[in-house]
Amino acid sequence: MKLRPEGPIVIAAGGTGGHLFPGQALAQELRRRGRRIVLMTDERVTHFDKLFPGADIFAVPSATPTNRGLAGILQSAPAIISGIGQAFGILGRVEPSVVIGFGGYPTLPPVAGALLRRIPTCVHEQNAVLGRVNRLVAPYVQAIASTFAAPKFLKARDASRLVVTGNPVRDAVIAEAGAPYATPGASDTIHLLVFGGSQGARVLSDVVPAALAQLPDSLRARLAVVQQARPEDLDRVRSVYDRAGIRATLESFFDDMPKRIAAAHLVIGRSGASTVSELCVIGRPSILVPLPHSLDNDQKANAQKVEGAGAGWMIEQKNFTEAALAEKLAALFADPDALARAAKAALAQGQPNAVRKLADLVERLGRGEFHAIQALTPTPDDIQSPGPLLFAQGGC
Repeated sequence: MKLRPEGPIVIAAGGTGGHLFPGQALAQELRRRGRRIVLMTDERVTHFDKLFPGADIFAVPSATPTNRGLAGILQSAPAIISGIGQAFGILGRVEPSVVIGFGGYPTLPPVAGALLRRIPTCVHEQNAVLGRVNRLVAPYVQAIASTFAAPKFLKARDASRLVVTGNPVRDAVIAEAGAPYATPGASDTIHLLVFGGSQGARVLSDVVPAALAQLPDSLRARLAVVQQARPEDLDRVRSVYDRAGIRATLESFFDDMPKRIAAAHLVIGRSGASTVSELCVIGRPSILVPLPHSLDNDQKANAQKVEGAGAGWMIEQKNFTEAALAEKLAALFADPDALARAAKAALAQGQPNAVRKLADLVERLGRGEFHAIQALTPTPDDIQSPGPLLFAQGGC
């Protein structure tokens, strides 16, 4: 397809917030630059209109293999191939300047359709591990934007197209970037924030309230907890806090999470890419509990990066017990300077300019100004036959 620098920019994103939020951040920046945005995602399209106001939104079929075996691959293949065909047609009508995918299987049909149409295409990797879809398409795209300089599973043949942009964060996070950290004094209220994704993580509801209840009375009296929990868990979590005499604000969803992070002295949560990026941009210490069954242990890799930088502490879920957490929290609350040092280290890892760097890269691609080693050109057979693009490795 002929370069159309003035054409709309297609953002392919879906699945989890870790994929959607960077796409949302990029859309916000590009709209400030006067660019038209098109979102291509899966059947959950109706849930995303508020995240991408003013964007034209198209749903295309996709599927995630349920396992790594041949049966799972064969089961998902028809939906993916159908999605590629539909994406190919939509892209022909939209005539975008660039297509960028943010990983996960909902992005595979739009990215594959763009490659078949010879539209400038790039992907963004949020995690310290190159995701499976990004791994599949890496040999074919013009650029691979990344949060990290050396994501695991990036092959040497593709390294020349890697551009370290950082992980874009939303405007609401940028507004809190570098908010001063108020180290709690010996008698000050300690603000603790607990969340585990868009609907909360059940293990946090199981462990955190019970762990806090084990702390000494004098420490419990100083706590002010804000916790996100699943709707079905709210009543039982509230009862634990009430019995322990701990002040707690509980909701199934907070629409002002960046402000909540900025107000916290310590955050306990999962270690998805967006969570880690937001903690670092704002500059808050954390105890991270990686999702144990995340593909390729990407959450563990993210948490290890945070811990290695001195910005927080990782507790694997198998070790995340009430007693272990209570012991860790008692030690940290007794050493507020350790919290302050971790907050400073987190801020040093923050990348508040990531969204501008990524938007610059996307626009350079659309103008034909980004040059790296020539990516391979996929053919229809690459996508519709049991070859590398569709049938390698499974997962998202």
